[in-house]
Amino acid sequence: MAEELFIPKLGQTVEEVTLLNWLVKDGDKVEQGQEVLEVETDKAVFNVEAVDSGYIHIGPYKAGQVVPVLEVVALIGEKDEVFKAPTSQPVAAKREESPAEKEPLSIAPVSQGTVLPTIKLAEQKLFSSPRARKLANEKKVDLKTVPPSGGGGVRVREGDVIAYLAQTPKTSPVAQKMAEEAGLDLRSITSSGPRGEITRADVELALARRSEPTPVVTAAQTPTVSLPEMEIAERLPLKGVRGVIAERMGTSSRTTAHVTLLMDADATNFVTLREKLKAAYEMDWGFAPGYNDLLAKACACALRRFPYMNARLNGDAIERLAKVNIGIAVDAEKGLYVPVICDVDQKDLRTVGIEFRQRVDEVRSGKILPEALSSGTFTITNLGMYDVDGFTPVINLPEAAILGVGRITSKPVVRDDQIVIRKILTLSLAFDHRLVDGAPAAKFLQYIKELIETPNEVTLTR
Repeated sequence: MAEELFIPKLGQTVEEVTLLNWLVKDGDKVEQGQEVLEVETDKAVFNVEAVDSGYIHIGPYKAGQVVPVLEVVALIGEKDEVFKAPTSQPVAAKREESPAEKEPLSIAPVSQGTVLPTIKLAEQKLFSSPRARKLANEKKVDLKTVPPSGGGGVRVREGDVIAYLAQTPKTSPVAQKMAEEAGLDLRSITSSGPRGEITRADVELALARRSEPTPVVTAAQTPTVSLPEMEIAERLPLKGVRGVIAERMGTSSRTTAHVTLLMDADATNFVTLREKLKAAYEMDWGFAPGYNDLLAKACACALRRFPYMNARLNGDAIERLAKVNIGIAVDAEKGLYVPVICDVDQKDLRTVGIEFRQRVDEVRSGKILPEALSSGTFTITNLGMYDVDGFTPVINLPEAAILGVGRITSKPVVRDDQIVIRKILTLSLAFDHRLVDGAPAAKFLQYIKELIETPNEVTLTR
C-alpha cells in the first residue's frame, strides 16, 4: 500500500507553504528520509523528506503553487501506482479538534456506502518506526501522544514526531498549569517569551480574548469602508510576511504608550574609528567592520549600564531580562525581518559581525529559522543607507524600546565659538512609557550618544 507524503506542520502559525522545487521527478525511486521537496513558509525554506522507500508519484502540484500544510502532495509505493487524491486526510493531517470531537476516532470509508466500525485510538495497537522511536526517546516524547500517519493511521513515523514537536510550544511551568486548568490548547496561544516560550501573560491574554463578547479586529484586517471607484493596477493579499508585519506593527501601536526621543550625535570620531578598524581587520576577518556592528556593541554596553531598558511587560509585572540579545532590522525581498544576535555584551566585535552577516544571508536566502527571529530584548533599525535623517520606529514587541539610526552627514556646527564641519548622526529612541519614563530613557540615549561621540576602541571591540 502506498504511503502518503504530506506537507508537515512547520510551526504554530504556519498554515500554508509555497512549493519551491521538486527535488525528484515523478516516478523516481526514493529512499526513506531522502529530501524530495523544497517548500517555503513566510519565514524560511524547508525540505520535505520521503516518508518511505519506493517510487514517488507526484500529485498535480507545481513549483510556485501555494498549498495548505498537511496536504497530501505525493504517494510513495510501487512503480506501477499512480497518484490519487486521498478520500480523507491522514490522521496526522486532520485539523485540531475539540475534546468532544476527539473521543471517537472514525476510520475513513473504504468504498462508497461502506464504513468500517468506529474505534477508539486507545483500543488500537500502535506501531512506530525505529527512527521515530529514536527521535522520541531523544526528545522525551511519549509516542502515545503523537498522531500516526503510517499504515492506515496506526504507525508513527519520524515525520509524525517532527510534526508533533513543531506544534508543541515551549511553555513556562506557571503558564502550562494555567492553560491546563483553563482547558486551553497551548498550540493556539501566541508566545512572547525571550526564547519563544509561552508565558503567564500569553495565557492571560488568550483567556481575556476568549471571554470577549466581540471578535478582535487584527491589524491585518482592513475595516470595511466605502471606497471610491478607481482603476486597480494590482491587488496583493495582506498575508505571509506582509501580513505578519501588519499584525505586529498594528498591535505595537495599539497596545504601547509609544514615545520617541530624537538626539543628534557628533559621529566624527565614530567614523574615524570605523575606518581604522576597517583598515586593520578587513583582510584578516574577511569583512569590514560596519556601523551596525559597532552600534550593536554600543547598545549592549548601554543596556548593561541601564538595565531598565532591557525589559518587557509581562502581565502586571515589568521583567528585566538577564541576557542582552539585540535584533537588527534587515530589509529583504519579502519584507522586514529582525534577526537576533544573542549575548552581544559577551561577544567581541568580530563575532558580532560574523553572526550578523550569517543572519542576513539566512534572511535573504529564505533559510532563517524561527528561533533566530524571536529572542530579542532590544532592536536597532538603520535607514541611513537610504538617506533618511530621522524617523519614528515602531517598538518590536514585547521589547521595551527600539533605536532608529539615520544617515551620517556632514553639517556645520559650532565648536568653541567656531563654525566647523562635523559628521552628524540622528538617533531616534522609541520606548514604551508604561515601562520607562522620559528622563531615564533620555539618559540611556544620552549614553549611546556619548559612546558614539567619544568611542572607546576597547569597549566597542572586545
